Amino acid sequence: MGLVDLDGLLACLEFEDLGEGRWTAPHLQMDYRRIFGGQLLAQALVLADASAPNKTVRSLSCVFPREGSLDEPLGYRMETVHDGRSFATRRIIGTQGDRVCLVAQASLHVAEEGPEHGNPPPDVGRPEEAEPADLSMVPWPCRVVGGVDLRDRSAGPAEFGFWTRVDRALPDEDAIHQALLAHATDLTVIGTALRPHEGLSQADSTVRLATAVTAHQIVFHRPFRLDDWCLIDQCSPVAAGARAFGTGNVFDALGRLVASFTQESMIRPLVPAEDHGRREDSR
Repeated sequence: MGLVDLDGLLACLEFEDLGEGRWTAPHLQMDYRRIFGGQLLAQALVLADASAPNKTVRSLSCVFPREGSLDEPLGYRMETVHDGRSFATRRIIGTQGDRVCLVAQASLHVAEEGPEHGNPPPDVGRPEEAEPADLSMVPWPCRVVGGVDLRDRSAGPAEFGFWTRVDRALPDEDAIHQALLAHATDLTVIGTALRPHEGLSQADSTVRLATAVTAHQIVFHRPFRLDDWCLIDQCSPVAAGARAFGTGNVFDALGRLVASFTQESMIRPLVPAEDHGRREDSR
């Protein structure tokens, strides 16, 4: 059963202007102590998009220095780094008290024509051929290629793909589709990185492993709709030094490459209970 719902996620994208370049927005409420990184990605994207009405977010790069708590509001402030005729740049910082939970940079661009090409999608069949799955933090239908279960502790390739589609009509604003996709890309990269490691899986997060996303970047290549099927195809080429790295490509129902993303995460053995106080949130 999913941990969140779509209405709750969409509500997180509605900001309250606090004045003097500061904003806040609701949290995605769930039975979990920390803010989900996908929420922060989605919120930063929508905030940046609203600041430049004639441009669209083309890339968003985020680092997460500290985890955020669901028990207190998170405040955003935004800096206009650049405003040009074609491009704009925004820097966004999300804080709780004196704790910086998010540092993001967004690049925005007007719609322009130019040469186009794109790699084809992997040959994984159609969405209806994939296995329905509950990805918990993605509150709309997902179908996993090959029926891979990221909770399975047997070793496998560091690859994972799933089809996803919001099962109701969404507004036409590009930023809504981009924000929901950014949210969905944050969930399964750590589990993908753990697949080659016999005896470990995504199910061991908070049980045997301390895991956290430390940085995430997403680049949007073309307009797309997330209320139609999209394929998220990802892999993890390396894990080393208590860190893992993953990459992903997103293809729309026509097979066009519409977005790409990368993620760095922390994966380390969970510290014993007696040492927990000394290592709490020590990334």
